[in-house]
Amino acid sequence: MHIRIINPNTTASMTAAIHQAAQQQAGTGTTVSASQPDAGPVSIESHFDEVISAVGVAEEVLKGEREGGIDAYVVACFGDPGLLAARELTRAPVIGIAEAAFHLATLVSTRFSIVTTLGRTGIIAEHLLQQYGFSHHCRRIRAAEIPVLDLEHHPDAAFTRIVEECCRARDEDDIGAIVLGCGGMANLTQQISREVGLPVVEGVTAALKLAESLVSLGLHTSKYGDLAYPRPKTFTGKFSELSDLALPLK
Repeated sequence: MHIRIINPNTTASMTAAIHQAAQQQAGTGTTVSASQPDAGPVSIESHFDEVISAVGVAEEVLKGEREGGIDAYVVACFGDPGLLAARELTRAPVIGIAEAAFHLATLVSTRFSIVTTLGRTGIIAEHLLQQYGFSHHCRRIRAAEIPVLDLEHHPDAAFTRIVEECCRARDEDDIGAIVLGCGGMANLTQQISREVGLPVVEGVTAALKLAESLVSLGLHTSKYGDLAYPRPKTFTGKFSELSDLALPLK
């Protein structure tokens, strides 16, 4: 099977790190490719960033559908930007890393805490917990208070701050697992787990394994109800090329 990892931001080094983390966990016979939008924010740290990046996610799914042969997509940002829109565009499963991480964390623990980058993005995570029905499983959302790109530019300092916050979660939150709240942490999971001594769930690899499972089971995104293909219509301005788009793409 072929799974496409979409990094919704435009930082190529982060896309490469996410790709590598996913490849290391892919099953035998699974091909993992990665892409990112041509335009958009270099990191996603606000509602505004998410709105802009959601357009890029949709464009990347459309590119994948034109290429053909992609069996599932992973949206590799913890805010799951554009997730439902992406599901409308394809029969292939589309998995968001926050939703995937929440599901897997509840399979290994009755309670978990989230450790994310900035405090303001914790509010976005709180909204997702409510939307997905996991609020009662999450004890606390903690922030290491590091910008996303510090994971690239100052990796040692960022790692130290994340581990410190994970240890506080372990000692203070009465939890059994930790969810890492940023796709840029994908390559840190095992190191953090060794330091903290708890199961650490990271969304990119969690989403990859869920995508593999859905493909293996022959399950696809339903085209009935609200996830049916969008109706062709006229788009104006910079989106005019989407006018009368006939899905599925041939």
